Amino acid sequence: PRQPPAMLRAQLRPYQLDGYSWLAFLWEHQLGGILADDMGLGKTLQSLALICHARAEDPDGAPFLIVAPTSVVPNWAAEAARFAPELKVVTVQETGARRGQPLGDLIAGADAVVTSYALLRIDIAGYAAAGWSGLILDEAQFAKNHHSKVYQCARRLPARFKLAITGTPMENNLMELWALLSITS
Repeated sequence: PRQPPAMLRAQLRPYQLDGYSWLAFLWEHQLGGILADDMGLGKTLQSLALICHARAEDPDGAPFLIVAPTSVVPNWAAEAARFAPELKVVTVQETGARRGQPLGDLIAGADAVVTSYALLRIDIAGYAAAGWSGLILDEAQFAKNHHSKVYQCARRLPARFKLAITGTPMENNLMELWALLSITS
């Protein structure tokens, strides 16, 4: 077990501390993974703890890209402000064409960037061109269809570490689990 990062403003429960320790191990060894458990058990908090750990290890590193359903994007910013206020979190809620600003300018100096699956798919060239310390797919079941554009984008996005977090890693067949593992490996 590891101690939570100093910049995390939360008391992790024992199972969350185990999850964070496992995520930190994966990060340090550049291994991807899937964090799957029931809703409300703290996957977001454990992921924020990992980002804080990564920042403590490499303060000048590239940001993490967090991809989530559109309705969850603001939640990530709120949870980060609550539990990791020292992290600079940027939310991207418009396409590059609509915001009129290059993604690189918008995310400069960020520790974490939160966007939606739809925007990742639409603006994949911009996201692929940016440098990422890690990719976190929240509600990763959005990428479980290996024929979908979202899956293709997530799999090809260059990041040294990839994590899928979900409460439902598999619903219909083993190919769904394979799809998530193929993204994170």
